[in-house]
Amino acid sequence: MIQTAILHGAGYVGRKLIEQVLVHPELELVAVTSRSHAGEPIWAAHKHLRAQSPVHFTSSLDMEVDLVFVAAGHGQGAAAVSELRNSGFNGLVIDMSADFRLADPQTYLERYEVEHPRPDLLSDAWYGLPEITGPPPKGTTLIANPGCFASAISLALYPLSQAGLSSHVSVMALTGASGSGALAKAGTHYPSRAGNVKAYKVLEHQHEAEIDEMAPGISYSFVPVSGPFTSGIWGTAQFSEKNIDLAAQYHAAYDDHPLIRLWPGQIPELHWSVGSPFTDIGWIQKGNQWVVGFAIDNLMKGAATQAIQNANLALGFSETTGLFHV
Repeated sequence: MIQTAILHGAGYVGRKLIEQVLVHPELELVAVTSRSHAGEPIWAAHKHLRAQSPVHFTSSLDMEVDLVFVAAGHGQGAAAVSELRNSGFNGLVIDMSADFRLADPQTYLERYEVEHPRPDLLSDAWYGLPEITGPPPKGTTLIANPGCFASAISLALYPLSQAGLSSHVSVMALTGASGSGALAKAGTHYPSRAGNVKAYKVLEHQHEAEIDEMAPGISYSFVPVSGPFTSGIWGTAQFSEKNIDLAAQYHAAYDDHPLIRLWPGQIPELHWSVGSPFTDIGWIQKGNQWVVGFAIDNLMKGAATQAIQNANLALGFSETTGLFHV
């Protein structure tokens, strides 16, 4: 069994990681950190996990492990990885923050408006969007888990990039309240969020930097939208194109990838992917007009199950180990 720790595990992503590790046949959860819950059982933060694990939160990682998931926020991820490396830990780290997703520290500064805390570690990181980047090279010890919008939109646009699409693509995507984290804030306050739809960071969302790298050559505009639901990302990409069999491009790109489900002739619904590790992509064509629809669970394929997928590939397990359960 791979001795596994989760750092900063009291939030929504930490919760999903704990759930996934507990049912994984090759991983054993031995440590979860949280300064605010140190000394308490993990069900103190995640009530539904009562009686499902004896693990208690600790303020720091105080035991030897093989695998570490870092579920920290932006800026904190690099600090946690730095602390791990300084302590002598050379095992596999999968970071859920944005801190190692971008190879250029200047791009990080432009997108996140802070200096990168550990630019010297950037060259060690592998960007893990498996359906596009493939398995990490042998010996990889630091994997950057992609952003949730970046995962969904990159997977929707990548086949278009491979096809040499010349048309401009208009992307709109809605995300659930859990994407803003577990701490209460105005944007996730129920009376403000329920029954409401609000665009934000229009044409300037930070995840665009990841999309640019995963779907090179595509001209697109992105309108992110706050949706009145808890979990999931649902969106569409609309464009005009002729003389290209784009359906064949999607099948060629993804037919061999078990965690992508294609829906020719229809736009996937959000409910189909919420609570699952899948990316759902479908399309409707009318003449030269195309609409590609996509959906993921922002806490699953957009975070926790993709992290497990990356761990599986890095550790030599089947890509879907521990992920096919209802």
